[in-house]
Amino acid sequence: MAANTALTDEKFQELEQYIDAMPTTKGELIRVLHKAQEIFGYLPKEVQKFVGKKLNVSTSKVFGVVSFYSYFTMTPKGEFNISVCMGTACYVRGADKVLDELKKELQIEVGETTPDGKFSLTSLRCVGACGLAPVVMVGEKVYGRVEANMVKDILLEYK
Repeated sequence: MAANTALTDEKFQELEQYIDAMPTTKGELIRVLHKAQEIFGYLPKEVQKFVGKKLNVSTSKVFGVVSFYSYFTMTPKGEFNISVCMGTACYVRGADKVLDELKKELQIEVGETTPDGKFSLTSLRCVGACGLAPVVMVGEKVYGRVEANMVKDILLEYK
């Protein structure tokens, strides 16, 4: 498990301070969840309950939002999250082959994290960079026109 995924009191305090500093919490659930995921690295049930209590919304509403939006995750991510766009433009240009190569190299499936906590692998519907298809993102860094034979070199940048 990556170091940034620990559910520490300090992280809960940081989130609480963020929420308490808001002029109003009405309609701010998604914004707070983004901040919570930034702090914790993911949104486990303990964090969802905490957010619901602080914003005076039901835990089921919080869970509904977390499970609806693909950006949010309830499982810990690796130090480097690798996302492969599987939108139409990327798919027809070979994103499936790139994804297969990443699974082979990392020895994990989509939604999993390597045992050392270094990499996690996700697929996305569209990242809005269709002109660069197929697109792979490592964290916030975008790689365009990726081919399966480029996967090893991309991974080497993060080892």
